[in-house]
Amino acid sequence: MTVQKLSFLPTLPSLLAAPETPLIHRDLSWLQFNDRVLGESRAPGNPLLERVKFLAISASNLDEFFVIRLSSLTRSIARAKIGPKDQPPSATYQHLSRTAESIFEIIAKFGAKQVEALELLSGELEHVGIQLHRQARPGTPGFDVGRELFNEQILPQLSAPESFSMQQLSNLENLQLAAIFPGGQFLRIPKSISSLLYRETHFFFLDDLLATHLGPAFGIEGIPGIVRLSRDGDFSVDLEEEDTESIPDIVRTSLKRREKGRVVRLQYLGPLSEQILHKCISQFRLTPAQIFPAPGSLVLQGLWALFQHAPQELVEKHGLKYPPHQASIPRPLKDKAHLFDELKQQDFLLHHPYDSFDAFVGWIEAACNDPLVSSIEQTVYRMDAVSPVIEALKHAAAAGKAVRVFIELRARFDELNNLRLADELRKAGIEVYFGFGKLKLHAKIALITRNETSGARYYTHLSTGNYNAATARQYTDLAILTGNQEIGHDAHHFFSSVMKGEVPFHFKVLLSAPTRLHRRLIADIQGETRAAKAGKPARIVAKVNALVDELVIEQLYKASQAGVKVDLIVRGACSLVPGVQGLSDNIRVISIVDRFLEHSRLYYFESRQSLYLSSADWMPRNFFSRLEIAFPVQDPLLRKYLIEFVIPTYLNDNVKARELTPQGTWKKRPTRGGKAIRSQFVFEEAAANQYRGTTLE
Repeated sequence: MTVQKLSFLPTLPSLLAAPETPLIHRDLSWLQFNDRVLGESRAPGNPLLERVKFLAISASNLDEFFVIRLSSLTRSIARAKIGPKDQPPSATYQHLSRTAESIFEIIAKFGAKQVEALELLSGELEHVGIQLHRQARPGTPGFDVGRELFNEQILPQLSAPESFSMQQLSNLENLQLAAIFPGGQFLRIPKSISSLLYRETHFFFLDDLLATHLGPAFGIEGIPGIVRLSRDGDFSVDLEEEDTESIPDIVRTSLKRREKGRVVRLQYLGPLSEQILHKCISQFRLTPAQIFPAPGSLVLQGLWALFQHAPQELVEKHGLKYPPHQASIPRPLKDKAHLFDELKQQDFLLHHPYDSFDAFVGWIEAACNDPLVSSIEQTVYRMDAVSPVIEALKHAAAAGKAVRVFIELRARFDELNNLRLADELRKAGIEVYFGFGKLKLHAKIALITRNETSGARYYTHLSTGNYNAATARQYTDLAILTGNQEIGHDAHHFFSSVMKGEVPFHFKVLLSAPTRLHRRLIADIQGETRAAKAGKPARIVAKVNALVDELVIEQLYKASQAGVKVDLIVRGACSLVPGVQGLSDNIRVISIVDRFLEHSRLYYFESRQSLYLSSADWMPRNFFSRLEIAFPVQDPLLRKYLIEFVIPTYLNDNVKARELTPQGTWKKRPTRGGKAIRSQFVFEEAAANQYRGTTLE
């Protein structure tokens, strides 16, 4: 980065990605995001079980952080360490090492916050009649229930204890539990056992039940220490095989590396001798900072089960959850018989989860039953295991349509589901294609070809989110259904190229990565900069999940210095530092963590009148390592709705939005004029009222 070094930097050196560089380290910024997630577990405005859910999310997020992000950082440290033995460590190595130390310190403090949240929530759950038992002892409520659950659901899956050795511990899979008794007995706990077990109003963490009932079940004295290893799971797979039949096997083989990667964290619950801990440090080449006591439980993520299975009568009696969200289908899209005629007249915007994902499913079903439709093509990145989309595509294939599905088998943690899906689709007579080379297929696009009187006509669906009916009820995303033929021809070109294993480019309307998206964004930012210097109105608004690309940030700094007003809505990691005099005075950054996961991406450049929705975040991986699409919003009514309603609603949120300060910290925004604005509630109400009073009416 060539931005001039400024005097503010010494005030936040522990957050910087490199010494005296105005970029917050992405991992430290991500940890701040997860702290905002955990903060929702204490937010008094959230129903109790919603708060429990956020504690679970904070734990599963942290697991993924160790498996993916920390693994990447430790490799960077190892590379920076390489050099002549007689030379002092490089400045980069020293800085990265200090960053790792800061990360471990933050995570240790974060664990203490999780313990506090767990204790608080446990007490409140008990108050409404839900018992989250913690190591229930004989004679205490829940002991007998816990023993029954242990004997029925855990014990039948356990093997006989063995004598402990470090080799056995080394053979544990990623995030797998094991028990070590003081007498030297060792048991590996199958990953198939649920993290949280329950009966009626009684809930138990798996590790608590193991600590309480495992010894008596096998006649072993003493309380076991429960351990859990986190391993490096950050691996990439190139799909350059000419024989596409071998690609699934390549992915399956590569998945084994995630289970046996290098250990990056050891967690423990209960007694574990200093001798064993020292052996773990030596055996796995860990630092003492990578050994963590459990934050109340090793399986906090299991609290999802409590959120899902709490007795419904208690949920309703005490208002423990938000009322079920009632998504609706925009009226013009309900009439499947005339859906394609509607799309010839206008584009339709879908704002999930406020608009039902059934609108997309209905579009596919309309194509199934339409004799004029000849083909359906669609990408898949993450899809629910039992999907209405897949059923619709099967029906289309059975009806004689040419159906082609382009699956990215390397979608992290969804690889096995996508492999199963590929087999299921092929059995149904659907053509299946896989990603290619080093690029992950992350674009979200579907195309219907219809043979009309005037010839082949295209109807396209483009989205910021996955074709997943389950997450479409939990994530906010934006999608467009359009009969625009320029977009349709671009979509046809996209699928034709990918089918041949070629990277698509030469689009008329769409922008794609890795070919043009990054360059176009830089050009648009520079265009706003020139407009501001010429005294013209200039403004940039971007909503993304992460902002860490250095060149984009550098150009945003320059735009700010030229007077461009920049508003950024960044859910997770943000390396840009806003509000710094002489650097980023005109940049404001907010983050929204609320009931639904903010997942939509939007880019708006006022002077250039460019408004795009996209599957891509502003990260190097999205710009250069993935096949992405950004699509323009061309319909004037949809543009007006997004610019005059959606963007201001997000920016005016003063309930769930947090603002990034020049010091690199996040603060709550003040309620202006005493009016509370919660963007997700505003969008929910607008959809429920069929968008009356907006341009979508």
